[in-house]
Amino acid sequence: MAKTDSFFIRKTLRCPNDSNFYEEDIDLGAFVDALGKTVLRVLSVEVVWSDYKGTSLLVDDQEVAAAQFQITTQTQDAIVRADDKALVASGHLTAGASPVFGGIVGQHYPALNTQWLDMGPQRWTNGYLIGVDSIYLGGSASTLGWDSSNYPYVTVILECISESLSASAAMALALSQQ
Repeated sequence: MAKTDSFFIRKTLRCPNDSNFYEEDIDLGAFVDALGKTVLRVLSVEVVWSDYKGTSLLVDDQEVAAAQFQITTQTQDAIVRADDKALVASGHLTAGASPVFGGIVGQHYPALNTQWLDMGPQRWTNGYLIGVDSIYLGGSASTLGWDSSNYPYVTVILECISESLSASAAMALALSQQ
């Protein structure tokens, strides 16, 4: 398999604090051509949670807020479990405000902030092979906790390489991910 230098694919998804599921596609057509035997190997996924400006999220007084994301090879209607064959990567964020932060009532930077990458290609020995033309970034955020004007955005940065497989192997991979 011929390998090339790694490159990065970036995508941001807006996750309003309404508990609904949101999803956007990431076009891989420039990197994947199963008929032409070219596939994408995702080596790692880095995740950044922020507000719409890219700055820190605010949490309401005495609240705990949560948000989650997933990257899949098929479009989804909701967050899927790790045993779904379409799941490439997933993770979540939990943030909590202290009861009173410096005597100020209102929104605050979280006093507690935890982020997990539940599953990511960097945890596998050789990354994650993708043979489809699009993958999907999906996510949702809790209704409570997030400042109503400052809800979460999740940005994923995928480190990838493009490589060749035999025609039959590339087509089998593409079909298994649809």
